[in-house]
Amino acid sequence: LLLFLLPKIFPGKIKEQVELFANEKLEGDLSFGETHLSFFKHFPSLTVTLDDFLLKGSLPFEKDTLISSKDVAFGINLKTLLFNSKISIDEIYLNDAFVNIKVDTKGNPNYNVYKASASAEVEDASETSIKLARIQIKDTRLIYDDQSSKVLVKAKGFNYLGKGDLEKAIFDLYTEAAIESFDFAYDGEQYLKSKKVNASLITKINTNSLAFVFEENDLKINKLPVDFKGKFDFLKDGYRMDFLVQSKNANLNDFFTALPPVYLKWLEQTKIKGKTDLLFQLKGDYNSANSKMPNMHFNMKVRDGFISNQDTPYPAENIFLNFDTKLPSLDPEKLVVKIDSIYFDVEKDYFNGNVIVEGLSKPKIDVRVRSKLDLAKLDKAVGLKDFGIQKLQGLLNTTIVSKGVYDAASKQFPVTKGNLELKNGLIQTDYYPTAIQNINLVSTISSANGTLKDLEVKVSPASFVFEGKPFTVDASFQNFEDIAYNIKAKGELDIEKIYKVFSQEGLDVTGYVKMDVAFQGKQSDATNGNYGSLNNKGTMELREIKTTSDYFPKPFVINEGIFVFNQDQMRFSNFKATYGQSDFLMNGSMGNVINFALSDSEVLKGNFTVSSNYINVDEFMSETPIAATNPTATEPVATTETGVIVIPKTFDFKLNASGKKLNFDDLAIENLKGNLLINKGRLKLQNTTFSLIGTKVSMSADYYAENSSKAVFDYTINATDFDIKRAYNEVKMFREMASAAEYAEGIVSLNYKIAGVLEADMMPNYPSLKGGGDLTVKQVKMKGFKLFNAVSKKTDNEGLKDPDISKVTIQTTIKNNIIKIEPFKFKVAGFRPKIQGESSLDGKLNIKMRLGLPPLGIIGIPIKITGNQDNPIIGVGKKSEDLEETEYEEGTTPVIK
Repeated sequence: LLLFLLPKIFPGKIKEQVELFANEKLEGDLSFGETHLSFFKHFPSLTVTLDDFLLKGSLPFEKDTLISSKDVAFGINLKTLLFNSKISIDEIYLNDAFVNIKVDTKGNPNYNVYKASASAEVEDASETSIKLARIQIKDTRLIYDDQSSKVLVKAKGFNYLGKGDLEKAIFDLYTEAAIESFDFAYDGEQYLKSKKVNASLITKINTNSLAFVFEENDLKINKLPVDFKGKFDFLKDGYRMDFLVQSKNANLNDFFTALPPVYLKWLEQTKIKGKTDLLFQLKGDYNSANSKMPNMHFNMKVRDGFISNQDTPYPAENIFLNFDTKLPSLDPEKLVVKIDSIYFDVEKDYFNGNVIVEGLSKPKIDVRVRSKLDLAKLDKAVGLKDFGIQKLQGLLNTTIVSKGVYDAASKQFPVTKGNLELKNGLIQTDYYPTAIQNINLVSTISSANGTLKDLEVKVSPASFVFEGKPFTVDASFQNFEDIAYNIKAKGELDIEKIYKVFSQEGLDVTGYVKMDVAFQGKQSDATNGNYGSLNNKGTMELREIKTTSDYFPKPFVINEGIFVFNQDQMRFSNFKATYGQSDFLMNGSMGNVINFALSDSEVLKGNFTVSSNYINVDEFMSETPIAATNPTATEPVATTETGVIVIPKTFDFKLNASGKKLNFDDLAIENLKGNLLINKGRLKLQNTTFSLIGTKVSMSADYYAENSSKAVFDYTINATDFDIKRAYNEVKMFREMASAAEYAEGIVSLNYKIAGVLEADMMPNYPSLKGGGDLTVKQVKMKGFKLFNAVSKKTDNEGLKDPDISKVTIQTTIKNNIIKIEPFKFKVAGFRPKIQGESSLDGKLNIKMRLGLPPLGIIGIPIKITGNQDNPIIGVGKKSEDLEETEYEEGTTPVIK
C-alpha cells in the first residue's frame, strides 16, 4: 500500500525540489518534459523520472549536447525523505541515451556542469543533495572525443552499472560494463572497430586531486581476455598517466576475434592454434605547453602458431613472432622497432626474418630476411580469398641482409646484399575478372661499403601479361651519388584496369599508356650538358590519364598526348588536357627531364605555347582540411578551408599563353594574351593584355605563395576608358575598394600599381597593401554619391547633388590601410571644389574640401568630411583628426576586408 501511496503524498514537493536543485546546481542548459514518481520504474527504488531529458555542455561547448535521453531517473533516499523531509539523490538511471563527452585542444571539458555548494546554507536552501551510490546506464550511445590527448572513443549498446560511495573524497567505484560495439582511435588511427566488450572494474577515485587508480580491471574484447591497470592524475597543465594493458598466455584464436570485422568471416572457416602475449604501456606526463609526452611501449609474442584455412593440406605452422616497439616521449625520431624473430613454414617452404629499425629521418637498420615460398600453397594455407585475392601463384625466393645507417645527406646507405626472384607469378582479385599473369621478376640490390656511391639496383628482367598485352622492363642503377641508369620499357598499360585488379570499383583512376623507350646515361652528363654521352630516345603515348598533385585540389586529365624523348629533351605536340572546367592545348618541350626524374631537388624546365577556350582560375585554389564543430551536430563534422594558389618550386617554365575566356573570382576576362614565367615558385605575367568589362586592359604581375594560406603579389594595371557602373557591377575587388561608386555613371581610366599580401581566400589583407596611381575621370555623373549629397544638403545648394564631373585626374597612394588623396580641382554647377584627404579601406573618411563660390572661386568655404562612406558627417572648418593607420605585421594584423 505504501508503494502506491508515497508517490501520491510527495509528488509536488519532490518535483519542485528537483527543479530547484537543477537550476542551482547545474551550469549547463537543462530541459525535460513530463515528470513521474514511482517505485516500479526501478523497483524497489523510489525514483523521479524526467522524460525527454536534454542537458547542454559547459563552456566552451555550451551549444553542444552533453546528455540527451528518452528518460533519466533519479533515485530518492527514502529514509532521508521520510524522517528529515529532505531529498537526497543517491541513484541515477539513464535509459536509451546519447552521452557526448568532449575535451578541446586546451583540455577544457564539456562536463563541468555541476556547481559545488559555496556554503552549507546554500545546500540547505534547496533541501536537495547528490550522494550517489549507484549509476546505471542502459542501451546508450557514447562518444568521448578528447582533442587534447587525441583520443576518440565511440560505443553503441553501452550498458553500465557503477556502485560506490561517491560522496566521499576517496572512494572505490565497482563497475560492470557491457558494450555491443566499441571503437577506439588515437591520433586519427583506428585501433579497435566494432568490438564487443565486457568489463569488470575496480577504480579508486580521489575527487580532491582528480586522481584515478585502476586496481582490478578484467576486460574481455570479444573473446580476448585483457588485464588493465594504471593511474591517471589531472595536473595543473596536463595529465600524468601510467597505463598497462596486457593479455598473457591467451589463445591466438581469441586474439583474432578482437581484430576488425573484416577478419570475422575468415575466422569462421579458419583453424587457428597457438599462444600469444600482448602488452601495451603508456607512462609519463602529457603537457602540450612544455612539449612533454609520455613513453609508449608495445610488445606481442606468438608461440607455436598454426593457421589452416578450410582444412588445407598445406597449413602455415610453427609460427613464431616477437615484435617489440618503443616510442619514448612519443617522438618519432626515438622510435625503436624490433622484430626479434618472425618465422613460419608451409610444408617445405619457409619465411624467416629479423628486423631492427631505430629512428626515422636517419634510421639505423638491421634486417635479415630469407624466404622460399610457393605462393599458391601460402594462399591455401592462409585463405586470402576472404581478403579479396581470388588466386595467387608463383615461386618467390628472397634473401636480404642489410645493416647500417640510411642518411642521404651524408651519402650513407646500409651495407646491403639482397636478391628477390619471382617466377611464373599470377594474381587475380575480386575486383577485376582478368588476372595479371606470367609475372617474372629478378631484382638485386647491393652496397658493399655502406655508401650511396657503391649502391647498385637491378631489375632485369621484369615482365607480365595483362589482357593479352605483354609489358617488359629492364633497368639498372649504379652510383646513387651520380646515378648511371640504363632503362628499357616496352608495352601497353591500361592503368584503370590494372588499378581495379588491386582496388574496388568506382575509384577515379583511369588512363592508357603505350611506350617504347630506352634511357641510358649518367646524371652528371645531363646536368653538365654532355648530351652526346646520353642515349635517351623513344615515344610514349598517353590517353585519358588523371594525375593528382598536393599543390592542386582537382586532378589534371591528359586527354591525349605523345611524348618524344631525345637525350635530355621531351617534346610534345597537340597535347590536350583539362582541369575541372578548364581546357588546355599545349605544344612545346621540356628539358632537364632525366635529372628532374632522378632527383628531389632538380628543376624541370619547359618552353610552351598554351591556348585555351576557357580557364577557371578559382578551381586551382588549394583546399586545406580544418577542424570544425557544428553546434547542433552530435559528432565532429569535416570541412575545408580554401587556400592560395601554390606554384611548385621545381618548375622553370616559359609560356606564351592565350585564352578566349578566363574566370577569376567572378571576373569575366576575354581574349587573354601574354607571357607567363614560372620559376622557383614565383609566377610573373609580362606584356599581358585582355578584355574586361568591354575595355582593353594591359597588366603585369609578380606572385609568390609563401605557404598554402599566404601569398605576396605586385600588380600593375592600365585600363583606358572603362564604364565605371559596369566595373562596380562586375568586378568584386573594385566594388569593395570603391564602394562609393555604387551609383556613379560614366567613363574613367585607371593607371595603378599595387602590392600586398593575399589571404587564404585569395583576397587581399588591406593593411598590407602599398601602391598608388591615377584615376582619370572623363565624364562621370556621381548619382546618389552620399558625400556630395551630404555637402549639398549642408550648404543648401542643389548644384552639388548628383554632380557631373569631367576631365579630372585623381592621384592616390595606399599604405597602412589608408588611401591618401592628393589635392585635385574640378568645376560643377559654377562651383570650384578642391578636394584632398584620406579614407580607410574599411570605409572611414577624413576629407577636406574647399568649396570655391561662383563666379571665380576666389572666395571659398572650408568643409571637413568625417564619419564613413555610408554615413558621412559634414562640418565647416579645416581641422580634423587623422585616420588611424594599421601597419601590417605578419601573423598579428587583423584581416580588414
